[in-house]
Amino acid sequence: MASVVSFVSSSSVALSNRSPYRYRSPAVRAPPLFCYHRNHKISGRRRLTVKATETDANEVKATAPDKAPASSGAAGSSFNQLLGIKGAAQETNKWKIRLQLTKPVTWPPLVWGVVCGAAASGNFHWNVEDVAKSIVCMIMSGPCLTGYTQTLNDWYDREIDAINEPYRPIPSGAISEGEVITQIWVLLLGGLGLGGLLDVWAGHTSPVIFYLAVGGSLLSYIYSAPPLKLKQNGWIGNFALGASYISLPWWAGQALFGTLTPDIIVLTLLYSIAGLGIAIVNDFKSIEGDRAMGLQSLPVAFGMETAKWICVGAIDITQLSIAGYLLGAGKPFYALALLGLILPQVYFQFQYFLKDPVKYDVKYQASAQPFLILGLLVTALATSH
Repeated sequence: MASVVSFVSSSSVALSNRSPYRYRSPAVRAPPLFCYHRNHKISGRRRLTVKATETDANEVKATAPDKAPASSGAAGSSFNQLLGIKGAAQETNKWKIRLQLTKPVTWPPLVWGVVCGAAASGNFHWNVEDVAKSIVCMIMSGPCLTGYTQTLNDWYDREIDAINEPYRPIPSGAISEGEVITQIWVLLLGGLGLGGLLDVWAGHTSPVIFYLAVGGSLLSYIYSAPPLKLKQNGWIGNFALGASYISLPWWAGQALFGTLTPDIIVLTLLYSIAGLGIAIVNDFKSIEGDRAMGLQSLPVAFGMETAKWICVGAIDITQLSIAGYLLGAGKPFYALALLGLILPQVYFQFQYFLKDPVKYDVKYQASAQPFLILGLLVTALATSH
């Protein structure tokens, strides 16, 4: 989840791509939802034919379209396909399909986390070597380990996607099971290899970045895969997602250029509570499907009204606490800058999110989250001095 940070799997942007009807708990899992039929082929290859049980079809109360939802145009649909978001064009080009599975739209938060960690180290310099190190760390965190996480998540959600989004690459048979598993392993081993390379490059006596990559990869696995499947629990799953997108890439960037200290670990884990709040934003549009599948997202567990306030409370109280910490640490200008970035977030919460979290979720995230992201950098810069 989501490593350095693959981590799972999704900033809020990552989660916005998931199906509204997600995989059921293993405790109530229905019979297998798919089987292979050798007599069906697509472009000369065997096709995965989906057969949903009658019980599942009634529970989700949805008729899955055979084709991907139309976007604003062919170009937009192709662009969505390359980013790995909804409204994607159906492709036959294998490399475009592989890219779609990695969901490039989810990479930027990890890249930004590396930037914050490098800034927090106080040792990053604008020279060729440091820039090259940071780029390799970003490739490890984004394309490799986040790509691994997203492909893994699609693999373990393939049965429920077969009901709700059968046009997606895996349930449609556009890419074979063997090819998906190979991609998962290549991305994982590539990310771990880059982590080890960065440790050697940085002259570490202990392979701290490699360990972070391993930890993030493991977190990604238990987030998506049974029997733990952390995404089934609203509290644990969302906090794991927040930590994956905020803490882990920050730790990697800081360890690459400096020393990862206990106070930074605590501070970034605290910031991950704000990430939990962001993850909740994306649960509102999935509430009916989550309820039908027995998933305990916070809007399901507490109701929409209560969950709205839990969400904004997690985001705002976390940032206010960090501003207070910076003030107490003798950094009033950074604290004031962070407070200045919190105010517009509160405004957009009342303007959009608290009015209707389903209707305005995209507008709210597009309006408010840039200020949260800038606040991360302010905090990173504050800790570097």
